[in-house]
Amino acid sequence: MRQTINSQMQLGEIDISAITFNLRSRDDIPRLLLALQYIWTNQELRVQVFQALEAMISTDRNNGRPGMDLWKILVFGTLRLVINCNYDRLLELANEHGSLRKMLGHGPYCEHQYKLQTLQDNIALFTPEILDKINQIVVKAGHLLVKKKEEPICARADSFVVKTNAHFPTDINLLRNAVRKMTDWATTLSCQQQESLWRQSRYLQEQHKKRFHKARNLKRSTSTNETLRDARQNDIEVAHADYVAYSQKLIRKAETTLNLLKIRTPGDGRLKELERWIKDADYQCQLIIRRVLNHESIPHNEKIFSLFERHTEWISKGKAGVPVELGLRVCVLQDQFGFTLHHLVMEKQTDDQVTVTIAEGAKQRFPEMSQVSYDRGFWSPENLEKLEVFLDRAILPKKGRWSEQDRSRDGHPEFIRAKRKHSAVESDINALEQHGLDRCPDTGIDGYRRYVALAVLGTNLHRLGSLLQKEASQAAQKAA
Repeated sequence: MRQTINSQMQLGEIDISAITFNLRSRDDIPRLLLALQYIWTNQELRVQVFQALEAMISTDRNNGRPGMDLWKILVFGTLRLVINCNYDRLLELANEHGSLRKMLGHGPYCEHQYKLQTLQDNIALFTPEILDKINQIVVKAGHLLVKKKEEPICARADSFVVKTNAHFPTDINLLRNAVRKMTDWATTLSCQQQESLWRQSRYLQEQHKKRFHKARNLKRSTSTNETLRDARQNDIEVAHADYVAYSQKLIRKAETTLNLLKIRTPGDGRLKELERWIKDADYQCQLIIRRVLNHESIPHNEKIFSLFERHTEWISKGKAGVPVELGLRVCVLQDQFGFTLHHLVMEKQTDDQVTVTIAEGAKQRFPEMSQVSYDRGFWSPENLEKLEVFLDRAILPKKGRWSEQDRSRDGHPEFIRAKRKHSAVESDINALEQHGLDRCPDTGIDGYRRYVALAVLGTNLHRLGSLLQKEASQAAQKAA
């Protein structure tokens, strides 16, 4: 059965509370390890974190080997986001970094080496709910260091885009991806049944790729000569028609394979994957026919922006030099001490739709929160009315014309002071982006949510470690 941590120390192992760090280091790893050491040495914090981690333990006590200790999973998961690294670098650190191995409970005589797949599988055990519980514990521990007992929490909220791992989408390259995956699945499944339908799969893929490149490389003519422009447009339509026709030929072939395999292996779950890619390829063919050949304008809600990351959205926030971003909006709410109190992954939502939700969630977690500031994108009269029910002051600037009541509210000295301080949320968002929230490499919406929650927790641990490092440095200077 999986355990939180192995209580039996190994030969030569150093207790976590006795590990020392270079207090002058400006690297991220010592700050994270300082925060984790602080949690370990504080009995109350350790019990709370371990109770949250125990939700990851399977209730089945006959499920094979014990698995990685939960404490190690927490260390690896937060380290990956704090230094914004991939699993290859995480593996190298896990096997070679001295201080990190001490934090994991390995002595100098321990030759245990981690495997890449082991790290990936164990970090995937986290859920956003577990990470949220641990995050609340970490934030409250940080407040004990910097927050006065009766001091209220003044928070600020804003949203930003966390990109998904998707390339820029066009109809023809999405069709190329769909046909490629469809062909791969059809080839694999038919070969296992010793069918020869796809014995020339490599040749078929090469022919499809040639037609893709021909359609992609044709650009619209900018000539002032109308005849030349029409000729080029005709070439484009012919190339796209040929590309679609060949794709549809492969789709019909894949459908024949699917029907045959349904008869031979009706219970094979992999047939659903083949069926999915057939539908995707056919849908992209229809979009190309409508857009290029029939000259239709495709409605935004009918477009697909990634076949692999289905939750990807096309987001234009009007930033200078950034016309469009592919990903999801994430709304964060942070306090005046730099800790992220709460966050929301926004699927098909705008800022004004999460104004109350993000504040209510933070208020439930931290009842001492008395004020939240926003920008104009979060405004609506209903939002202001709801916020004023449970907040002492809602800093929600109004869009459009002001009435006398609006002038009185937005012109209040406290309102103006909080509004001027609101821009500090941009530096907090930048810290989150530095610690992994620039682009999410994990797949699926569940992986995306887990990745964002881990980044928030890792950033808060990094902030806690920075406070501890500063406190320890000051104490060492006084002692000297």
